[in-house]
Amino acid sequence: MDGRFRTVRGGRFGQEKEESYVDYTLIFTILFLLGFGLIMIYSVSSYDANLTFGDSAYFFKRQLYSTIFGLVMMFLVSLLPYHFWEHVAVLGYIVSGILIGLVLTPLGYEANGARRWLRLGMSLQPAEVAKLGMIVFLAFWVCKLGKVINTPRGFWATMIVPLPICLMIWKITDNLSSAIIVFGIAVIMLFVASPDYKRFAIMIAGGVAAAILIVLAIAKSADAEGHGFRGRRILAWLNPEAYADSFGFQPLQSLYAIGSGGIFGKGLGQSMQKLGYLPEAQNDMIFAVICEELGMFGAVAIILLFLVLLWRFVIIANNASDMFGALLVVGVMAHIAIQVILNIAVCTSVIPNTGISLPFISYGGSSVMFLLIEIGIVMSVGRGITLKEI
Repeated sequence: MDGRFRTVRGGRFGQEKEESYVDYTLIFTILFLLGFGLIMIYSVSSYDANLTFGDSAYFFKRQLYSTIFGLVMMFLVSLLPYHFWEHVAVLGYIVSGILIGLVLTPLGYEANGARRWLRLGMSLQPAEVAKLGMIVFLAFWVCKLGKVINTPRGFWATMIVPLPICLMIWKITDNLSSAIIVFGIAVIMLFVASPDYKRFAIMIAGGVAAAILIVLAIAKSADAEGHGFRGRRILAWLNPEAYADSFGFQPLQSLYAIGSGGIFGKGLGQSMQKLGYLPEAQNDMIFAVICEELGMFGAVAIILLFLVLLWRFVIIANNASDMFGALLVVGVMAHIAIQVILNIAVCTSVIPNTGISLPFISYGGSSVMFLLIEIGIVMSVGRGITLKEI
């Protein structure tokens, strides 16, 4: 039955039976991605971890603990009726903003030159909480508006909802990439809920035009220092060889890793770029090392797995019991799809370098935990689907 496990409810002869839906294909895909991610984190980080911490499995063990905790949370969340999230949607939005603000307090701390984390008994990145909070709140908000969402007032009121959180993520944590992801999640959820696609075409055209104008303005200026680090990243993206000893170093090393992998790669654990040449190899640039060690074959296999995952989301969203459940799944799908596309685009220098992790595979405890909570919500929506037999 297409990856489904069916539990019979009722069961007397001749009576209608209801069967709840559990998507085994979704579960197996997630478990494979997590397992593969742990293997790649150990392969990529063992050299650096041994030099820095004297333990080649340092990053692996920390990611393993976060993954186990995330899987427990995924299971528990999957047992919750998904309408529970309607009751905490507003609270989730408010808490997201509060946590981002706490980065400015002594609870916030800096790592790798960026102040984006909190110490709350564990390391927590508020931007990850904000992504989940935005998915839940927008699903609640769109359902609350109902048909009003089709009016200009309802449409633009919904577009304004993510802006305060996005601005806080950008200005307080200096994390523009996460702000873009949160806004992208909102746009895709609204796109699914609204039948008027003309507004989205205008928005996308305007956004693309603005991005082109910014890139052209920076490219024409000879003052690299005057544009800040994001401007310098754009210049390095346009001409990486000219900035090979600074902002162009990581993109060039990523391309070297991808190009040297060939079709089938050098073999698991045989990467040369991870030996101090490729910064943040276990984080944002792990896809480049996958290409180097497993080649184009491994890279395509991982992309296909993500496509399978998105396909299962579409199946669950299409069969959800109501709009709220469908929008929750669409939000999770948007989150994962945006991050996968942007991470691969950065690693292949299709877009300028920015800090975006590869879901379920890159190193990052907060990321994997909240992604698994989101998967738990998707599974909960799936459990709300009933298959009837006579």
